Amino acid sequence: MTYSVAVSGASGYAGGEILRLLAAHPDIEITTVTAHSNAGDPLAVHQPHLRSLAHLTLQPTTPEVLAGHDIVFLALPHGQSGQYTDALAGTPLVIDAGADHRLTSADAWAQFYGGDFHDPWVYGVPELPGGRAALAGASRIAAPGCNASTVSLSLAPGVAAGVIDPSDIVSVLAVGPSGAGKSLKTNLLAAEILGSANPYAVGGTHRHIPEIQQALAAAGASAGVTPDVRISFTPVIVPMARGILATSSAPIAAGVTDAQIRDGWQSAYGDESFVQLLPEGQFPRTADVLGANTALLGLAIDRSANRVVVVAAVDNLVKGTAGAAIQSMNIALSLPEDRGLTVNGVAP
Repeated sequence: MTYSVAVSGASGYAGGEILRLLAAHPDIEITTVTAHSNAGDPLAVHQPHLRSLAHLTLQPTTPEVLAGHDIVFLALPHGQSGQYTDALAGTPLVIDAGADHRLTSADAWAQFYGGDFHDPWVYGVPELPGGRAALAGASRIAAPGCNASTVSLSLAPGVAAGVIDPSDIVSVLAVGPSGAGKSLKTNLLAAEILGSANPYAVGGTHRHIPEIQQALAAAGASAGVTPDVRISFTPVIVPMARGILATSSAPIAAGVTDAQIRDGWQSAYGDESFVQLLPEGQFPRTADVLGANTALLGLAIDRSANRVVVVAAVDNLVKGTAGAAIQSMNIALSLPEDRGLTVNGVAP
């Protein structure tokens, strides 16, 4: 069966990456691409690298244009997707790559985002505890925030296994500016980024914090505990177009051996294709995941500081967003989970 697909926000980075991956998916026909201010332009004006889709023209993002497809991807800024929820009630599968349907707490939404709160959808990170079971047959999926899923995948095995204390997590991330989208902002200009590293949303203000807390609390709940999840989260924009290198640490739980710690991650990800724990002593680079739907993890046990350190590399536009959305789509449709996705990066 071939599924018809509409992609909103198709002139942006996330929308463009969804299109790039879907273009190679044998069960998908991309029939409609939409935008707001760029409506009416040929898609190739904004996504010149997508040669197989150069015949498409960006249409207005309206419920009428999006309706009538088997699958709709909403690659819109936060606060924009929710307005289409009711209008797309008849669409078999809707996947939101924005933040509108990720959080289960209205209070957290009000604190970090503001505006109307929308019902949470199934969270699109299959490798988290219970993720695949929830995605099977789902009709509404919330793709993750790129930073949030990177940190959550880094630490969820430790929380679920009870080998770390999630009440004192510290995460520092080097991130590429494509995660902020194509909007014209002074701090995203090349003159501001090249040759510089720029911290932002410091001191507990980043909007992905409640998403991480939600995911790690769910990981603990899968093991029958209710963890107190607290995180110091500091992202730093660095001069690379795409990529996340997240270094996360948490205290070692009392009485836990080194073997038990590593086994927590090995048991969680030993059979996974897209989330891979590297051999002991090895750590990933962002270059290793460029263009791939992989999260590569390196694990260190720092007994002198009594902390577990996990270094994770993710392509923010693939496993961090579009790849996770398509992987989740495959599961929801009972297709092979890896269809249209690759574990091989682009190097150099």
